[in-house]
Amino acid sequence: MSSPDSLEYLTSPETTSMNLPFSEAVRVGNMLYLSGVIGNIPGKKQLVSGGIQAETKQTMENIKRILERHGSSLSQVVKCKVMLADMKEWSAMNEVYLTYFSASRLPARSALGASGLALNARVEIECIATVK
Repeated sequence: MSSPDSLEYLTSPETTSMNLPFSEAVRVGNMLYLSGVIGNIPGKKQLVSGGIQAETKQTMENIKRILERHGSSLSQVVKCKVMLADMKEWSAMNEVYLTYFSASRLPARSALGASGLALNARVEIECIATVK
């Protein structure tokens, strides 16, 4: 396990291939801070088609992959921030989001409406998780 004061900037070929100006995650001690994640096709700057629910599913799958790549998992997520292009899509997003977490272990969460997201995404989610 990392020492409490260790700091690592983490990325992967999946994200470096897209020349993004940020790390996909930063590990500080046993905490993992993910950058905002959208419903893009892995390794491409292209969103999945199908609207808010398809984008939410792909976003959560992308988050799951990033967490696992860096020694964590969805069961270790302690906080999420959900950003929506249209707050009217809250319920539709929530239907998919909730399928990724145990009802007895829901992460703390905040949400906000945004005037625009990368690639014109409908949803962007960032998470904080513990590391095994």
